[in-house]
Amino acid sequence: MGIFGFFSKKENKEKLDQGLEKTKTSIFSKISKAIIGKSKIDEDVLDELEEVLISSDVGVDSTIKIIDRIRQRVAKEKYSNTSELDFLLRDEISRMIEENRQHSDEDFNVPEKSLDGKKIPYVIMVVGVNGVGKTTTIGKLANQFKQKGYSVMLGAADTFRAAAVEQLRIWSDRVGVPIVEKGMNVSPAAVAFDAVKEAKEQNVDVVIVDTAGRLQTKVNLMAELSNIKRAMTKPLEGAPHEVLLVLDASTGQNAIQQAKAFTEATDVTSLALTKLDGTAKGGVVIGICDQFKIPVKYIGVGEGIDHLQIFNPREFVDSLFKKS
Repeated sequence: MGIFGFFSKKENKEKLDQGLEKTKTSIFSKISKAIIGKSKIDEDVLDELEEVLISSDVGVDSTIKIIDRIRQRVAKEKYSNTSELDFLLRDEISRMIEENRQHSDEDFNVPEKSLDGKKIPYVIMVVGVNGVGKTTTIGKLANQFKQKGYSVMLGAADTFRAAAVEQLRIWSDRVGVPIVEKGMNVSPAAVAFDAVKEAKEQNVDVVIVDTAGRLQTKVNLMAELSNIKRAMTKPLEGAPHEVLLVLDASTGQNAIQQAKAFTEATDVTSLALTKLDGTAKGGVVIGICDQFKIPVKYIGVGEGIDHLQIFNPREFVDSLFKKS
């Protein structure tokens, strides 16, 4: 069972349903308007559906794939009634997300003790621009790891904003886990080094390192993130084990542009999409799953400390198309 296993599946599903309500309402409303008075799935209906998906932030390229697949199934499998459109759309979106997933629905794989009995810290480096919910995601992750029984340490390597360090400190106190911080205007790489070093010395299971959220030129961003990663390998070879990119789903297509910038700048291994509950732009999850060969690991469906969930594509699509 993963780190979120202590929540019941029913509770998680209810949170997911509630979190996707705005996106679901928006998409169904647009689809209803597109097919009103029409009984047959024809090119006009498909054109309308294409506009609905693009306006729901699924993205142009991903939308074209979905529409082409539906068009082929209508021709081959003889679907014709607009009442079958929900099923076709749900099925093709599910298939698209599943095709692009690189792993099963699991948490981060925190290792057990090494052969000499000492723990090897599992290092997660968290990246993303300011305002996406990066630090909050770190706090929620730390809480989930702790609830599962792991020891956790935080590293405040976003040293360019006093607010970032203070916010992480607040989460450290709230969750009850130690934090390594050096204040503002200190080398982020130095903080990352110390965080990993202290975690290793103190036999900590998991260390989560925050990083600066400045979206600079690709060259500068790459240099900064490379320095941080290189610093982590000095006290612990192979660190970081995960690079988690946090994106704000409410920014729609801008989230995709951020994902492109960060995946070009560093080896992102997983994604977290936040603020799905406050937006009608949840369709961006579909586009991101399609365009990037990187697992969406977590989704944020509310402000509560327990509103960060492992992304399950089947449950996501079921909630998205669940009739109110």
